[in-house]
Amino acid sequence: MTSLASICRVVAGGALALCASVASASHHEEPAQPRHILLIMADDIGIEGFGCYGGESYATPHIDKLAADGIRFSHAYSQPLCTPTRVQIMTGKYNHRNWESFGILPQGERTFGHVMSGFGYDTLIAGKWQLTSYDPPDFPNADRRRNTGMHPRDAGFDEYILFHSEHTEDKGSRYANPTYMRNDELVTEEGTYGEDVSVDYILDYMDRNQDDPMFVYYPMALPHWPANPTPHSEAWAEPSRRLENDQAFFPDMVEYMDTLIGRLVNGLEEMGLRDDTLIIFYSDNGTDKKNTSVMNGVEIPGKKSYPVQAGVRVPLVASWPNGMPAGIVTTDLVDPSDFLPTFVELAGHEAPEEWGFDGQSFAPQLRGETQPNPRESVFVWYDPRPGDDKAHLDRAVFAVDHDYKLYADGRLMKIDDLLPIETEIAADDYTAADRAARIKLATVIDNMMQPPLSPRVANEVDAYGDPIQTRQGAK
Repeated sequence: MTSLASICRVVAGGALALCASVASASHHEEPAQPRHILLIMADDIGIEGFGCYGGESYATPHIDKLAADGIRFSHAYSQPLCTPTRVQIMTGKYNHRNWESFGILPQGERTFGHVMSGFGYDTLIAGKWQLTSYDPPDFPNADRRRNTGMHPRDAGFDEYILFHSEHTEDKGSRYANPTYMRNDELVTEEGTYGEDVSVDYILDYMDRNQDDPMFVYYPMALPHWPANPTPHSEAWAEPSRRLENDQAFFPDMVEYMDTLIGRLVNGLEEMGLRDDTLIIFYSDNGTDKKNTSVMNGVEIPGKKSYPVQAGVRVPLVASWPNGMPAGIVTTDLVDPSDFLPTFVELAGHEAPEEWGFDGQSFAPQLRGETQPNPRESVFVWYDPRPGDDKAHLDRAVFAVDHDYKLYADGRLMKIDDLLPIETEIAADDYTAADRAARIKLATVIDNMMQPPLSPRVANEVDAYGDPIQTRQGAK
């Protein structure tokens, strides 16, 4: 039978319209499962960087086409900085459950590499790791982070090719003449570009293993600092300039990031794998503060590392020709903890309660269906410390829904529906709706800050009392 699968809000040309997407499915059929999953996570770019979100500063035709051919989430969130998002997306847990320090994925955590391998998928990770060992030996307090995290060989993947897999002093360049670890072999490759090496490996891996279901995770290096030329930059023709650092190259980096997405899509099409491969594109945090972009005619300064909307509101688009309709735009909330529960459901399994996931699956949306229990809010606990290079950044705890954000220090923000902008509401100006939102979001924070907590977070609570001040703020 044919049923109404989802009602979603679509924003186009500044107008708000309602669209209904219809999926054909019999009520007794098993939910569709993609044979292959390719998760791509960009490094340091918010929603203002993409044409499909109203961005005007950069060329992103391939990512825009992914969105047009599938689904675009208009209210997807990340953490403000890379490691917090990477730990959360791989484990399905909010950071206050398992956080140790910046640059570290705690040893012994269950990742989606372990989970998907256990479900029978061939698994690959290619791109950026930076989760094993952060500080060089002469760095202040290096023993807090040096060689304390999970090595990629222990993260559940059959193969890996990764920048910054071990010690900081070994990481080399991520772009021109890249240094990377390929299945325990440390390699520096002259005359190449790091992201090309990653994409070449991904396509080769998927070609070699196409008879089996595959789960491939591509945490890109682009468009993270340093702002270097890409193979499409004029400066690339001069080898002596390939490591030149100039923010003027940032648009080239965004364009090349998009080009790589096109290469992956075309490669899957050539292998005959595209129709049954779910491609998801996401970002780990907002755009670096060195860059200001234009979105819907408004200048948006980058706010990476800060908990404001421009630091945490990120792109999320997905395309799966055999599994979802085209042209869906949904306002449903998503955060990094939701990815692993989603993959479990897409693989046809249920997660045991003892896995301790905080997230909830958005698999129904990826099938073009209505999410029967959509998120009402997103919770963020963010503290990139300890780490001397992160000492200037403060802890932030907040909850956000479609209209409001409440920080645990008591500030209530009105958030823009389209733009990554928030505006503080003065307490004297509260409406009844503002007060109701404050109480609702304070309750979310209070409920989420209950155990289990990571040892470091638990010690902070014990030493300093309740660190989030929500009860005072909710009054």
